[in-house]
Amino acid sequence: MQLTEQRYYSIEEYLALEEAADYKSEYIDGEIFPMAGGSTNHNQIAGNFYAELNFAFKKLDYRVFMSDVRLWIPKKRIYTYPDVMVVCGKPEYYNNRTDTITNSRVIIEVLSASTKGYDRSKKFEGYRTIPTLEEYLLIDQNRRYIEHFSKTDDKRWSFAEYNELDETIALASVSFEIAVADIYNKVNFEQVDQEIAPETGEVE
Repeated sequence: MQLTEQRYYSIEEYLALEEAADYKSEYIDGEIFPMAGGSTNHNQIAGNFYAELNFAFKKLDYRVFMSDVRLWIPKKRIYTYPDVMVVCGKPEYYNNRTDTITNSRVIIEVLSASTKGYDRSKKFEGYRTIPTLEEYLLIDQNRRYIEHFSKTDDKRWSFAEYNELDETIALASVSFEIAVADIYNKVNFEQVDQEIAPETGEVE
């Protein structure tokens, strides 16, 4: 992500710009950051996880959304587009906008060189202010490595990591398991990641 201008935008200005733009941008307390396009590995991993979740929840009261659905984080004044989100029951829409929800139960982000520092730090800090959020997964697209955070109590999170194909990740907040091999199905670790590093003001 790169900062468009050193100026502040109202939420109304951001939403108007977003509706007219050919690309998605993240809004962080008045500033707008264009989101870089994803690689084939990024797309494959997000698609693999989404497909497995969507199939598993076919007859259950959960909804699964991909990166076209926006998330509003009121305590941090952030609009963002997680790679994959799980909602328990019906989505809660912000200001009756069907493109923006507020009640994610699980968030999955696929890491790249340009986003991993932000996704692990400031973004996760923002996500933790969402009352309904109980799990956060970070998936590396350039090596076999997954970080899994689960909320155990108020302000307390447990951590697990996975890097073997025969391992299985079991979500704690919803009834779902997925093999690491299925997450990385058809992912090519030999391809070169040519994404441009972000200028978010944060040190990776």
